[in-house]
Amino acid sequence: MSYIPDPDDQFDTWQTQYATYLNANLVALGLTGLDVDVVALNAQRTDWQTKYPAHVAAQAAAQTARQAKDASRAAYEVIVRRLTGRLQSSASVDDSERAALGITVPDRIPTPVGAPTTRPVLQADTSQRLRITINFADEGTPTNRAKPAGVNGCEIWVKLGGPPPTDLSECHYLATDTRTPYVAVFDGSEANQTAHFIGRWMSTRNEPGPLSETVSATVPG
Repeated sequence: MSYIPDPDDQFDTWQTQYATYLNANLVALGLTGLDVDVVALNAQRTDWQTKYPAHVAAQAAAQTARQAKDASRAAYEVIVRRLTGRLQSSASVDDSERAALGITVPDRIPTPVGAPTTRPVLQADTSQRLRITINFADEGTPTNRAKPAGVNGCEIWVKLGGPPPTDLSECHYLATDTRTPYVAVFDGSEANQTAHFIGRWMSTRNEPGPLSETVSATVPG
């Protein structure tokens, strides 16, 4: 660790102590006022005592100038946003003029909605006789009931009895539910059979997403 402090303010205090003591005790320290290093030290100290205060003053001035600049910009932006709001709602301003001004040009061509890329997560509730309630949520937000953007609903399929299905060809379609949950109702003859459910998101353009994991539950009798 250097004996010379690094921060400028601490260095300034230290150099004052150093140079003052040294010049007051030259003889005791085995030096003279004509010593080449003593002469160089005092010359450089004089330079420092000029440059350092100038630097401190410049920093203070720069901070004041920055604060004034920030305040000016904030006030300027308030006026710009107010005027832009008027221009955006004006029938006299067209999109070419908006572009020339550098302000937002509305997207007047709807962005096509693609097929869903995520899967629904299904949960089965068998607390009611001859009913299985299927709660569904997106795998990306399993604790949120909201559907992904661009999704119309969840398509629900079921296979009753036997082993879990390998694909939808073994299932029959129940519904496309736009809001969770979906309630599947069974006949008494179907009680105690295993129902295997599969879901998938359907976009607003009726494009299917990937299949969910199969959820199986016994039809309560």
